[in-house]
Amino acid sequence: MTMTDDASAGDERPELAAGPPGREFEELFTRHAGELYRYLSRWIGAAADDLVADTFVAALRSRGAYDPARATARAWLFGIATNLLHTHLRAKSRETTATGRLGALLKTEVESHERRVVERMVAEDDVRALAERVAALSPEDRDVLLLTSWARLDSNEVAAALGIPVGTVRSRLHRVRRVLRIRRTGG
Repeated sequence: MTMTDDASAGDERPELAAGPPGREFEELFTRHAGELYRYLSRWIGAAADDLVADTFVAALRSRGAYDPARATARAWLFGIATNLLHTHLRAKSRETTATGRLGALLKTEVESHERRVVERMVAEDDVRALAERVAALSPEDRDVLLLTSWARLDSNEVAAALGIPVGTVRSRLHRVRRVLRIRRTGG
């Protein structure tokens, strides 16, 4: 690597050969890798190792475009590192956004599934409890209830079907509803 000193800046301005890389990259790495790592790690923590490596890979690939008259090798490397950092941060931002959306979707689906499971379990418990309460009714009260609810007969039809007065049907139905309501609320 040919070095020329810039008296005002005190930085090296290497002339990087366009051919196969030589010792100049080893020297650039030795001089600047630690400083690049410290800079990048303040932004992205442990991922800085990868970006430092990517910086030198990019520098190696674009060494023919390096113009020592425009910038020192240090500034050139920091420019590459900063561009890679921005690309990395944009990718992380997109990843975080996508993960957030997916997480929200999955959370909604999980919550929805959990809610449906809980609702089904509660409904099954309610049906079981109701069946037990109906089974505990007297046969006469149960007949009135089932003819009214399952067969959809009105009070007159239930009275005719059971051969009892309509007032008795209404009285039994009122008592059944009150008993089921009290047991349902636990009171």
